[in-house]
Amino acid sequence: MVYQIYPRSFADGNGDGIGDLGGVINRLGYLELLGVDAIWLSPIMTSPMADHGYDVANPRDVDPLFGDLATFDALVAAAHDRDIRVTMDLVPNHTSDQHPWFAAALAAGPGSPERDRYIFRDGLGPDGSLPPNNWPSVFGGPAWTRVIESDGTPGQWYLHIFAREQPDLNWDNPEVFDDLAKTLRFWLNRGVDGFRIDVAHGMAKPQGLPDMDLTSVGLLSNDDNDLRFNNSGVHAIHRKIREVMDDYPAAANVGEIWVDDNTAFAEYIRPDELHLGFNFRLAKAEFEINQIRGAIDNALESVASVRGVPTWTLSNHDVEREVTRYAEGGDLRVGIDRARAMALVEFALPGSIFIYNGEELGLPNVDLPDDVLQDPVWERSGHTERGRDGCRVPLPWEGTEPPFAFSSSPNTWLPIPASWASLTVEAQLEDVDSTLSLYRRAIELRFERRELDSDEIEWYGAPEGCLAFRRVGGHLVCALNTNAHPVALPPGEVLLTSAPLIDGQLAPNAAAWLAG
Repeated sequence: MVYQIYPRSFADGNGDGIGDLGGVINRLGYLELLGVDAIWLSPIMTSPMADHGYDVANPRDVDPLFGDLATFDALVAAAHDRDIRVTMDLVPNHTSDQHPWFAAALAAGPGSPERDRYIFRDGLGPDGSLPPNNWPSVFGGPAWTRVIESDGTPGQWYLHIFAREQPDLNWDNPEVFDDLAKTLRFWLNRGVDGFRIDVAHGMAKPQGLPDMDLTSVGLLSNDDNDLRFNNSGVHAIHRKIREVMDDYPAAANVGEIWVDDNTAFAEYIRPDELHLGFNFRLAKAEFEINQIRGAIDNALESVASVRGVPTWTLSNHDVEREVTRYAEGGDLRVGIDRARAMALVEFALPGSIFIYNGEELGLPNVDLPDDVLQDPVWERSGHTERGRDGCRVPLPWEGTEPPFAFSSSPNTWLPIPASWASLTVEAQLEDVDSTLSLYRRAIELRFERRELDSDEIEWYGAPEGCLAFRRVGGHLVCALNTNAHPVALPPGEVLLTSAPLIDGQLAPNAAAWLAG
C-alpha cells in the first residue's frame, strides 16, 4: 500500500501556505494510523516550479520551498522508525531550462558538446524559421522553441515534449545516464527506498525525429502510435537504471507507463527493467461492469507474460478525482458511494495499491476560479483547458473553516473550499462510517486476512449490473453492485461493506467483502 504525497498539498509545516517536508514529518502518525507501507513523494528537488517540480534544476538537492537535505534526512529516518518506506519522483526525460547544463548549452552554441546533452536542431525553411518537425507539446502548442544565439540572431530549436521550460535530454549521449546514475546513488545512499519514474515510456526518441500523425493527439495524452513515446531504445535505458538499483536490493522502481498494448507494456517490467509499472486502466474506467472487469483483466494480463506484479490506482495528481468522475449528473453523493465501492474492489485485487492523498477522505475535484489556476496547461492551451489544479487542492485536516489546519496561513497556494468542513481528517476519524474509516478497515483486513495472500482471481456468475470475484486459493469474495436497486449477496460471512446492507442485500453503488 503506497500513499502518494503531493507535497504542496499535503501539510504545511512553516506557515507559508504551501505544503513541505516538515508538514509531512508532522503527519507521519496519520499515515501510520492509515496503515500504508510506503509513501511516494512527488517532486521535491530544486526547481523553478514552471511545472510544480517536474522541471528539475538540481536533481541532487531539495528545493527551499519544501525544506532542505537535513529535513529530508529527518523525514526518511522518522518514516523508517514507523516502518514506512520512502520513495520519490525521478524526472529523467528532461531538465529545467534553469539547469546549469542548459545554460551552458545556450552559451556554447550549435554543434557543441554542451548542446549535445539536449535535442537541438536547425529549423526548416530557407531561414530556419520553421520547427524541425510537427511534434506538439503534451501541454499544448509546438514541442519546439527557437533560441536566440549569443550574437543576437535567431538560431537553433530545442525539443520539449512538455513545457518550453522543460528541455528534453538527449539519451544517446552517455553523459546523460552517467549523471542520472549519480542522482540515483545520491538519494539511495541517503536511505531512499526507490523511485517513481516520471514519463518512463519517454526518453528515447526515434531516429531522425520524423513527423507524426496528429489525428489522434490530444493535450495531456498519448497513444501507442505517438512517436514522442514508447520508442524501443527506452528499454536499454531502463536496463542501465536497473543495474544501479540492483546494488540496493531493498529498493524498487515503479514507472509511469502510458502504453495500452499489453505486450509492449510487459516489456517495461521484464526482470532486468522496472520492478513495477503503472497500469491506468482502472483509473480510466467508467463505473460500468464491463469497463471495470475489462480494466482488471487487462491489468492482470499485462503482467502475466513476465510474471510481474500488477499495480492499481484510482487517481493521482494528473487525474480527476474519482468522486467527481463517478458522479452521475454532477451528484457527488452518487460519486462518493461509487468511489467507496471501487476502493473495496481495488483493495481486494492482488498486487500493489497506490492511494493519492485525499482519496481516503473522499475528496472531490474543486472547480477553481480562473485567477488562481497554476497548471501550465491553462496558459499553454490559451485558457481552453483548465488543467489539473482541481485535483491538487490542499488537504483538510481539522477545524470548521479553511484552511482546516493545512497551514497556519489563510492564503494557501490553492484555496480550500469551505464545503470540506465535513471531510476533514478530524471529522472522519470520529465517524465509524466515514470514508477514512472505511479505508483504514479495508487496509487492515488486506493485511490480516490470509484469503488475500494469493496472486490470482477467478470470476464467477453475478446478476446483471454486478460482478464478483474470488481470490484463488482463498475464500475471500468481492462483490460489486452498480445497479440502482439492491441485489442479493453471494454466500459467506460479510467482512466489510462500502455502504450499509438493505434488508440483508447489497445496496446500489456498493461493494462487499465476504469470507466463504
